[in-house]
Amino acid sequence: MTNLRELAESHLAAARTDKHGRSAELVANDGPLRQTVIALREGMELAEHNSPPAASIQVLTGRVRVEAEGEPPRDLSAGELGILTHERHSVLACADSAFLLTTVTNQQGQGSHT
Repeated sequence: MTNLRELAESHLAAARTDKHGRSAELVANDGPLRQTVIALREGMELAEHNSPPAASIQVLTGRVRVEAEGEPPRDLSAGELGILTHERHSVLACADSAFLLTTVTNQQGQGSHT
């Protein structure tokens, strides 16, 4: 069993000292399902990237802003879950933040960050 609270705290501590302001760990990898804990220091961003066939973001701590083509920016705070669009999108940490990214990729092993 994975303790998301402990992972969030651990990766936030690592992100705060990382020169790129981030830390991540794949916590579930089951067929097309991937779940990753990602921590970003305030002001750091996951640059615009393609979306997998299905994805969600659950903020564990802090606040993030998701920006996607053709949509207004969405702010998500700790405890909130958002569905990611199929459009290119980016994620900005509005505060030191950790979130659980859940993706479903296709069966042929194509990743979510193409």
